[in-house]
Amino acid sequence: MVVTTHVIDDLQARGLIAHSTDLEALRAEIDAGPIAYYVGFDPTAPSLHVGNLLQLITARRLQLAGHRPFILVGGSTGLIGDPKESGERVMNSKETVAEWVERIRAQVSRYVEFGGDNGATVVNNLDWTAPLSTIDFLRDIGKHFPVNRMLARDVVASRLESGISYTEFSYILLQSMDYLELYRRHGVVLQTGGSDQWGNLTGGVELIRRAEGGKAHALATPLITKADGTKFGKTESGTIWLDPELMSPYAFYQSWIQAEDAKVGEYLKQFTFLPVEEIDALMVEHDRRPGARAAQRRLAAELTTLVHGEAETKAAELASSALFGRGELSDLPESTLAAALREAGAVDVPRGTSLVDAMIASGLVDSKSAARRAIGEGGAYVNNSRVEDAELELSDEHLLHGTWVVLRRGKRSVSGVRVS
Repeated sequence: MVVTTHVIDDLQARGLIAHSTDLEALRAEIDAGPIAYYVGFDPTAPSLHVGNLLQLITARRLQLAGHRPFILVGGSTGLIGDPKESGERVMNSKETVAEWVERIRAQVSRYVEFGGDNGATVVNNLDWTAPLSTIDFLRDIGKHFPVNRMLARDVVASRLESGISYTEFSYILLQSMDYLELYRRHGVVLQTGGSDQWGNLTGGVELIRRAEGGKAHALATPLITKADGTKFGKTESGTIWLDPELMSPYAFYQSWIQAEDAKVGEYLKQFTFLPVEEIDALMVEHDRRPGARAAQRRLAAELTTLVHGEAETKAAELASSALFGRGELSDLPESTLAAALREAGAVDVPRGTSLVDAMIASGLVDSKSAARRAIGEGGAYVNNSRVEDAELELSDEHLLHGTWVVLRRGKRSVSGVRVS
């Protein structure tokens, strides 16, 4: 991929700069030659999520522009966790955090390149915090942080009445020290992150100035929101995870297919590498025919391919069509079919269950009379074949992969059963 637009201009055009310490100074430093930059992730869960994905994509954009990324996985900060406004975090065991560090290290490695002059480096902040004594930490780092400024941070101020531990209160010192260490060791002069991390980002910039007399930069991306202003990143079934063990590729694909019309253009600019001009043209077509959901389908395809690969994207697309009668169900891999039906609300039923009872169990209808009416009106389907027999029982001939049956009422209401 060849990048011709200045990276700062590209980030601005995509709506990816919410805050920056001094954007023109950063532009001048970039123009003077390639820089080293970093973004960090704490292993507070076994997988990264869609909010982290935006940071990884932003890191990739900077790398494509010729700059060198350092991806930090917080083996030490993950033991503490950034303060939350809702209350004290539950601390995970050292063994759990160590396991999650390795899982997340593998995840982040998908999104940056490791070869060439600006190849990425993955680092773990436990490497420099583990050998550090408490006395040295307080003398060398703590002395640079005025308590009154730490108390003024929004998340700290909101917790003062309910209570905040010294552990979480001190988190900013650890994250700021990460920036200082990377500045000293590798010449890193830019940290990126979400706007909810702005206090931590600027804490590192200030520490570099106080401790080294150095100049460093911070750049924050906006929080990704839904049309009503609430935070984007959760579905009815939970967080949009990047790990296929926590969220199937099909479910991941569907989370983007369901993007709101008012936000899909914004998501395309922020999350994909499509040229802005191509996105604008796509949105013109989308505005003409919103029902076709061309923008959502492109968004889902681009991101599912990025996170899970082209084969999983094709399987998800095939499943989306097949469930609604526009493709062959038997062509779907069992894992994709199972994931799709679980998303649709599949339930377990015993072998020999009647179609009427299966429709009720799956939630397609709320009564036997409604089920019989749907069948009589020609609106009931088993594996995309219309069924006219209200006495039908589900048997071996109906089973896909020996287990699953796809039920549909009308054109849009799909569910399924797993036959035991």
